[in-house]
Amino acid sequence: MPCWNRDGHIVDTAPERLDRALVRDFLATSYWAEGIPQEVVDAACDGSVCFGLYEEPRGDQIGFARVVTDSASFAYLCDVFVLPTHRGRGLSKWLVACVLEHPDLQGLRRWMLATRDAHGLYTRFGFAPLDDPQKFMQIARPGLYRAG
Repeated sequence: MPCWNRDGHIVDTAPERLDRALVRDFLATSYWAEGIPQEVVDAACDGSVCFGLYEEPRGDQIGFARVVTDSASFAYLCDVFVLPTHRGRGLSKWLVACVLEHPDLQGLRRWMLATRDAHGLYTRFGFAPLDDPQKFMQIARPGLYRAG
């Protein structure tokens, strides 16, 4: 399993290391997954490549990123966060860099993501607005987790 170390922090893809309750607690208060149930977080993690950001020496999880991919041509980066008490130290930049360096995610034809307020973070890695947004379609169900 790929693992990166920097300045007392680790990014690791080991599924058993993830604090899924912490991930759920953060996502449940986010604008993009408000109210998400634990069983949905668990299923999403099981079907994705997940990256935990940990602070040493105790190994507490302080961040997360998830990639939905076929590992051949496409990846969707989502659920990226660093806990508020750990922001301002470049950890989100490093986390995204680790995601993009993952050996199983090389040579993909297209990466996508959606963000309301972190465009500056992602543009430094080559993400840009859609060239032709009219080609893309979606089914959106905002509030789905709050209703259920």
